[in-house]
Amino acid sequence: MIVIDPERQSAQDNYKLLIGSIIPRPIALVTTLSADGVLNAAPFSFFNIVSSNPPMVSVSVQRKNGSQKDTARNAESQGAFVVHIADETYVEAMNQTAAPAAPDVSEVELAGLTAVGSDRIKVPGVLEASIRMECVLEQALPLGGTEDSPACDLLIGRVVRFHIADRLYENGRIDPDALQPVSRLAGHDYAKLGERFTLVRPE
Repeated sequence: MIVIDPERQSAQDNYKLLIGSIIPRPIALVTTLSADGVLNAAPFSFFNIVSSNPPMVSVSVQRKNGSQKDTARNAESQGAFVVHIADETYVEAMNQTAAPAAPDVSEVELAGLTAVGSDRIKVPGVLEASIRMECVLEQALPLGGTEDSPACDLLIGRVVRFHIADRLYENGRIDPDALQPVSRLAGHDYAKLGERFTLVRPE
């Protein structure tokens, strides 16, 4: 067994261990709206459920040289964002939204995706996603790094609307095979749903 002290290696080396160990990771395509009305989109695999009562999700947006990315800055200024579940039907376009575009460029347009209005918030979503969640910003927490230069912004969003494709939804549940979710591995690698098995929780 190899034992590694994270304090004795670089942040990049720790990053490689984390993204190679914590797999597969769900991917959120997040849309936000800038103060100038530009619809921003970017994929994030540091993403998960926080609570079901009320329904809340978290997205960790890594900073670049201490500076906030568009997603975190826009979510904080507008108090809202939309989370889309990545799936096979639009994964190529989703990947295009990761391009390093300027703040005044809409990655939604750049990727050829279709903006669709939300019910409860001003931020539009993306029509191509089979599941999208309108979120109100519950908290934004700068974390890691130093006090003057945090490493990331942890966005916690309260879901105020679920939009789910008809073909996925039955009796309050989501059909995972119909969803065809895509998850993140390390490097340039992704994974599909793959083989499933059932374990009954002990009582």
